[in-house]
Amino acid sequence: MPQPNAADATATSNPGESGKTATPHRNVGRTLPANLAEQEALTRAQQGDHQAFAYLYSLHKRRIYSLCLRMVNNVAEAEDLTQEAFLQLHRKIATFRGDSAFSTWLHRLAVNVVLMHLRKKGIPVTSLDEAMEPTHEDGPGKSFGAPDLSLIGSIDRLTLEKAVADLPAGYRLVFILHDVEGYEHNEIATMLECSIGNSKSQLHKARLRLRESLHSVVRLEARR
Repeated sequence: MPQPNAADATATSNPGESGKTATPHRNVGRTLPANLAEQEALTRAQQGDHQAFAYLYSLHKRRIYSLCLRMVNNVAEAEDLTQEAFLQLHRKIATFRGDSAFSTWLHRLAVNVVLMHLRKKGIPVTSLDEAMEPTHEDGPGKSFGAPDLSLIGSIDRLTLEKAVADLPAGYRLVFILHDVEGYEHNEIATMLECSIGNSKSQLHKARLRLRESLHSVVRLEARR
């Protein structure tokens, strides 16, 4: 695989801004359906076509940036991690064999990049005992993952996103991986190098904190 050149540097900078990616190959994406165009670009990128790689970047940059931003809750870090994810993609794209959808494979690659970054910073870990211990706002014996039906339809998307962003880093990470990205607890445990019980405990506490935070918003709105 050739080393990144100027086209790649352009393609992997400022992921939060539009209109700054390299121009895709003139034949890619112009006349073919999107799914076929992506497959063609993928094949060419695996053969070293930098314009095809830039086209793949333009297709996936926003989703990968959004993923990174949700996981780290920091714009500058999210931009750096998006760039690192696509640099990793450039190095590893020839290893993609099609066992899953390319978007799924890229998504996991990006998650791993973020997890490596967070691991270096140190991810807060909550014990299972702490997670299962009722607090005054939790009440006794709430089960993992019990939905709060009283909140359904009462919370807008921005309010929910802010509440998730305000979670402690460890809780937020597990919540996003499980409830947003759809990973199972055994997968999360492998990613975070922790036990399945620990993954469940952090998700439990994350949901409880979200529930209390969102209830507070609903009560505040009701007083207006």
